[in-house]
Amino acid sequence: MPDLKINFCGIEFKNPVFTASGTYGFGREFNALYPISLLGGISCKGTTLAPREGNPPPRIAETPSGILNSVGLQNPGVEHFINEDLPWLLEQKTGIIVNIAGSTVEEYCEMAERLSETAVDIIELNISCPNVKHGGAAFGTSCASVTEITGEVKKHCTKPLMVKLSPNVTSIADIAKSAEAAGADALSLINTIMAMRIDIETRRPILKNNKGGLSGPAVLPVAIRMVNEVANAVNLPIMGMGGISDWRDALEMLLAGASAVQVGTILFNDPLAPIKIIDGLNRYLKSHGIARVSELTGAVQLW
Repeated sequence: MPDLKINFCGIEFKNPVFTASGTYGFGREFNALYPISLLGGISCKGTTLAPREGNPPPRIAETPSGILNSVGLQNPGVEHFINEDLPWLLEQKTGIIVNIAGSTVEEYCEMAERLSETAVDIIELNISCPNVKHGGAAFGTSCASVTEITGEVKKHCTKPLMVKLSPNVTSIADIAKSAEAAGADALSLINTIMAMRIDIETRRPILKNNKGGLSGPAVLPVAIRMVNEVANAVNLPIMGMGGISDWRDALEMLLAGASAVQVGTILFNDPLAPIKIIDGLNRYLKSHGIARVSELTGAVQLW
């Protein structure tokens, strides 16, 4: 049997297939369909220091081959996660990544410190949030701000710190280098692409927040290109995501340079997609005589 296990940030996971933050909640609903222990792990719903209600509706809009969302990080807050959700997750025997988001560096640091005291595996630093102390520009849109927040959070984080990169930048490779230099242990990419739809009858944006993040199959080629660029720019493990719908997409992401993948938007119309992807990767390895899935990482042969 092919070996699907991976070593990511010094931690062994049973396979390279994870679910993406914001699409899987904390796993309870999906565990009613299949044991989430079958997954490599889950990246939990984006978590903030205090509970958040999120943005007003409408905050989801369908697009060709994807969706726009401006949910606004609705979540019960870090203390609720630690006290109510984490104990259940630990019983499920799957990898646990906690995605943290905030409006100030201090909020991120406090969450990282608090979560470092728990049994989570990896802390995922969501730097696509607006920095309220710097005019609302996202933390992840400049090398200087990425260096600052990664370096500061790293001081308070004893768990592996995985920085989630935004695609809404001029050079994602330069952003990745900044995160690496500031102490990141791993990178995840891509987050959603900023986009907009307009109702032609009302002449208003469909989303109440005007703009939202585009995800789904439409962004896959962009994600693969960016993962490959980053893989060639840094020496950090990469968790690739963005538009993965089946095992072929996941395989492309691995070949581009990812060591693991996160599956997201496809879950809304096929909640069994991660299980199908694991099975598909297993069949591919068997049919091609490949002993370990880790052999696929970065195996693309560029012209």
